[in-house]
Amino acid sequence: MTPDTALQLLSDLFKLGLLLCAPLLAVILVVGLVVSVLQVVTQVQDPSVAFVPKLVLFVGALILLGPWMLNRLTSYAGNLLARLGSLA
Repeated sequence: MTPDTALQLLSDLFKLGLLLCAPLLAVILVVGLVVSVLQVVTQVQDPSVAFVPKLVLFVGALILLGPWMLNRLTSYAGNLLARLGSLA
């Protein structure tokens, strides 16, 4: 395996990781901002008020996006295993 090949594999891995994490992080970011604004407006400063909606919508997004994420991950792993013979 050449250094260029190793760097390409690592680059693909990091891109895939970012692609898989970005939608879930975006959901948490948007929910956190909305809940924070609502807390400021209503002056409710209970930490559980901020945590519960994030958790519920994170799990919902994971249920909706899970099959797509699993498909991308298994596709990457399959391609990596298929190329394994030529990398050695």
